[in-house]
Amino acid sequence: MIDIGFYMKIFELKKRLMNEERFDKQSIADQFDKLRSKGPVIYNIETTNLCNMRCKMCPRTTMMTRKIEALDVDTFKRIVDQIKPFTKEEWAAWQNFVEEKYSIDRNDMSENHFFLHIIPKVIVLHGYGAPLLDLHMAERVSILTERGIPSYFSCNPANINIEKTLELFKKGLDYIKFSIESVDNVIHKYIRGKASNFTEGYKKILELLEHKKKHKYKVIIVITMLNLEQPGQKKEYKRLIEAFKDLDAYIYLKSQDQQWYETKKEATQSIHWTEFCQFPWSSMTIKSNGEAAMCVEDFNNEIILGDARKESLYAIWNGEKYKRFREDQFNVKRGIKCAEQCDMKLIGEYWR
Repeated sequence: MIDIGFYMKIFELKKRLMNEERFDKQSIADQFDKLRSKGPVIYNIETTNLCNMRCKMCPRTTMMTRKIEALDVDTFKRIVDQIKPFTKEEWAAWQNFVEEKYSIDRNDMSENHFFLHIIPKVIVLHGYGAPLLDLHMAERVSILTERGIPSYFSCNPANINIEKTLELFKKGLDYIKFSIESVDNVIHKYIRGKASNFTEGYKKILELLEHKKKHKYKVIIVITMLNLEQPGQKKEYKRLIEAFKDLDAYIYLKSQDQQWYETKKEATQSIHWTEFCQFPWSSMTIKSNGEAAMCVEDFNNEIILGDARKESLYAIWNGEKYKRFREDQFNVKRGIKCAEQCDMKLIGEYWR
């Protein structure tokens, strides 16, 4: 989820800032704090950081050193009990806003549609792990469904267990995204690791689509390919589209996130990555050990702002650590990951 109220309230000011109009820094910081929700908003809960893939573009493969663990269900339940879904009126206002300001129709199917029309309403149940390996995922989905909070996670189709995945559908999972980098097994294994397999994963997705149709499950099955700017990328994406032609699937080409540790930088088509970072005011991330981290990109939990096992989300979100973290965004504090590693622009860079 994202604080859609904050996004809407600062939109015009954001445009002026990004068009290089200058304001008093403290005045903007005060406005941001006044306009953000004082109630906590959760972007994602990394339920586990266990993963059997070796994705070449993921920092987990070569750089993550933290302990492998899963968030206990009691803590997960306490976290969810502290947040609330948007009302129908709030969501309708947001959809109208996105259509008017970003010109993205609510019935579209694209990278930016997914980010603006879907991500803001769901709890993302992945981080640096494989959600289908989480033994408690069905229970977690059920908890969210009971509270009227939409659920979503991204995963590798090689990990599909038909029976267990259908249990997620029965529990009310809203969106499941399968990342497919090629319809060729050799290429797919090169990108995602030896445990990856397109052929078997594809068969399982087709089976899930049949079950969805037969039992009228509400889940939306999403297919994405990362735009890694590899040779033959456009051809591979066309082959992927052809593989899912006339099937009940939401499919799009996704810009690559997390490019800061690579030697090459590719242009992004994502609105999320072309605007300055709004996470410090719009949502928080909970990691698999219960810590509240700066955002989903903090793969080694380097900037910890609280602990959901010991503190309320309200106390964390409105606490001194978050206050300093937001100040750091304006000051572009040296030595922090946001300023020195992340590709996303910080708001303080507009005063340089």
